[in-house]
Amino acid sequence: MQKNRKIMETKLSSYYSHVFNLRKGNKLTQTQVSIATLILAGYTGRDPKMVEQHISELEAIGISRPSATPSFYWTPKRLLTTANRIKVKGEHTSGEVEPVLIYLPDGWYLGVGSDHTDRELETQNITLSKQVCPKVIGSELWHIDSVIDHWDKLILRSYLINNSEQYLYQESALSAIQKPEYILERYIEQGKNLPEGFTIFLGTVPVIGKVMGAEGFAIKLFDPILNQTIKHQYHVEMGVLQSC
Repeated sequence: MQKNRKIMETKLSSYYSHVFNLRKGNKLTQTQVSIATLILAGYTGRDPKMVEQHISELEAIGISRPSATPSFYWTPKRLLTTANRIKVKGEHTSGEVEPVLIYLPDGWYLGVGSDHTDRELETQNITLSKQVCPKVIGSELWHIDSVIDHWDKLILRSYLINNSEQYLYQESALSAIQKPEYILERYIEQGKNLPEGFTIFLGTVPVIGKVMGAEGFAIKLFDPILNQTIKHQYHVEMGVLQSC
């Protein structure tokens, strides 16, 4: 029995871990990272008008206003993926680019992700909608020390991909989103902790036009000071998801 338990724990550890390329200074190291907790932060805009714009975008497709801002949504960590192809069950899903933080033994690392969400389900139950689609993240992460002094100058971009063509969907500097320390403090105030492997999507920025799905999404985080980019893209397929 004990042997079987160890085998199961090993399998689960592998299932909830991903290989990332960690950039710290000039050094790039490939490391397997175990995810302890996956949290999605929402409505984290620094400008109240921008937050209102995003809320209005979601209201336009039937999603109710949040009870508090920022909001935090627990998500099954098995949904985190670095894949370039995902399966979704609903017909009305879409991605949105977000900065992502992961806490590791030598500090925080920054990446770029997409909170892919079932928009139809979101109109009925926003918490559940966050738990049914994969949460995509690029495989490269930067140590936060290398970018924190020019955090606000980092630029998020996302693109819709249809018929192999890309169309700009979102574009904004991180100055549009609350600083990471502010978001983490609000999370801790709820009695939560930040274990090693803690992963949090820090929120998104308004779209150009209206919220919509596509055959695929491309996401980028650009650092104009160090002239470096994290990018990832993925294709969306209809399929049957495992239950949460």
